[in-house]
Amino acid sequence: MVFLSALLLLVAFLVGSIPLGHALLKRAGVDVRVNSAYNLGVENVLRRVGPGLALASAALDFAKGFLAVLMASSLGRPEVTVLAALAAYLGHLNPPASLYRQTPPRGRGNLVLVGSLSALSVTGAVPFWAVLVPVLVYAGVSGYWGFVSAATLAGLLAFTLAMLIVPVGPAAKLAALGLLVTATWRFKENMGRILDGTEPRLGDEVPLAGKRSDEVVAAFMIHPMTLENFWSAQRFAWLRPLVERGVVSEASVRHMAERIRPMKVGELRGIRTVDGKAIRCYLLSSPLLPDVFRDQPELATMRAIEGARLAQELGAEVFGLGAFWSVVGNKGVDVQAAVPDITITNGGAYTSGTIKAAIPGILKHFQDTGRHLKSATAGVVGANGVVAFGIARTIAPQVGRIIMIGRDLERLERSAATLRRANLGTEVVTTTSYELLRDADLIFSATSDPNPVIFPQHVKPGAWIFDEGRPADVDQSVEGVPGVRVIPGGVVLPPGGMTSNIDLQFGEGAVPACLAETLIIAATGEHQRKSLGAQTLTENINFFVEQAEKLGFRVVD
Repeated sequence: MVFLSALLLLVAFLVGSIPLGHALLKRAGVDVRVNSAYNLGVENVLRRVGPGLALASAALDFAKGFLAVLMASSLGRPEVTVLAALAAYLGHLNPPASLYRQTPPRGRGNLVLVGSLSALSVTGAVPFWAVLVPVLVYAGVSGYWGFVSAATLAGLLAFTLAMLIVPVGPAAKLAALGLLVTATWRFKENMGRILDGTEPRLGDEVPLAGKRSDEVVAAFMIHPMTLENFWSAQRFAWLRPLVERGVVSEASVRHMAERIRPMKVGELRGIRTVDGKAIRCYLLSSPLLPDVFRDQPELATMRAIEGARLAQELGAEVFGLGAFWSVVGNKGVDVQAAVPDITITNGGAYTSGTIKAAIPGILKHFQDTGRHLKSATAGVVGANGVVAFGIARTIAPQVGRIIMIGRDLERLERSAATLRRANLGTEVVTTTSYELLRDADLIFSATSDPNPVIFPQHVKPGAWIFDEGRPADVDQSVEGVPGVRVIPGGVVLPPGGMTSNIDLQFGEGAVPACLAETLIIAATGEHQRKSLGAQTLTENINFFVEQAEKLGFRVVD
């Protein structure tokens, strides 16, 4: 009897794991992303493929749960029958990869649950009321609140409580609890999104790439710059008082953050270009802190690849890498190779374009104050990088002296030699020390350092500083130096009335240029303009500057 029970439970698991609904949709030529676990289930499929295929797919999932429980009921043991419901649900959510060439994406599995519960009632394993109560609770919560994931958990909680008074053995009661625990684990991300305010409600349309001619979908990867930013996500806010009281160590939080896969934490809405095209942008995050990018580049690259796959499942056409994500995986090259079916960009072209557009105005305003550029000294911080060297190349013909600061003196000298040959009247100095920066009247900074690098001792009174670093290269204390002006770089206002549930820390309605590049690629459909690797083509820089103006993007100066 024990062997037969185990065999029936195994069969229930395998029946639950058969991707019947997925196979039907795939055979009909439907994009499998409509079944993504990150989008809504049956109601979303209904909108995408019509009632016929949607109902057929739903019926097949219902039949899996019903059949699995029905077969197990042949033993006449309620405990085994309820355990079969758990086995079928586990099989649906976690099909063995060895049985399929590629594990299909899974939805919520609610139809499998309904089929299983129906069979429990039909076979008499549990009383009818014990099934009716969770169904009514599910209907009530989903109708009132609109979150299907929360309604499912509420219904299963009601079922678990009902099973406590049903006259069955402890194994059946534990099986009911197992259904609740399994669903809770399955819906952990959905519950996090409910806390963050990004989970769609019942009836909300979840856009997919190419489904609407007047709306495009993009995604952008962010991360916390400090532990303080980590608390800004509501799903993690409960940890803050525990850390402050010493109940949980900061090291434990960092350790946890390194193990969290990418998740949807925000959404930009209300962006509409001059020609009337709407852009929806999902904000994704794996909460790695800046030092992890430096110390564990392989982990960061893996998370970026996972983020690209999530973006694709959410229906995005373009996936942008922000902040330190932009430098992982050979600046996006490895990420694109791993996920070829979505466009990846590191945002370098438009970032360079915003600088190119801003520098003439900065230099003009500097001269308008009565100072002469040809007698001025300019400091360029981070000059080993592509962006900062581009700045040095732009300003070299206009100033009397340039101080190039970077970490690799040999590379700096090679770059400086190029500038000296092209600008015979400009003195070019290279150094790895910030002490010489105090000679500069103008400072341009664009590093990838996670911490500020420019402090009051490096700045003379009256200096102008253009800070392109993200996070900022200039420490806040620098603003206390008399006459110093700090100008943030690479900040863009998208067209329309952008709203967001998360503070990007670039000012109200503003985004970084790398995010703006992601939006522009999505709006124009010019996917070949993506920025990958260390090289940035001049023609692409010019393209983004021109298209940004046409679409209504405006650089903040």
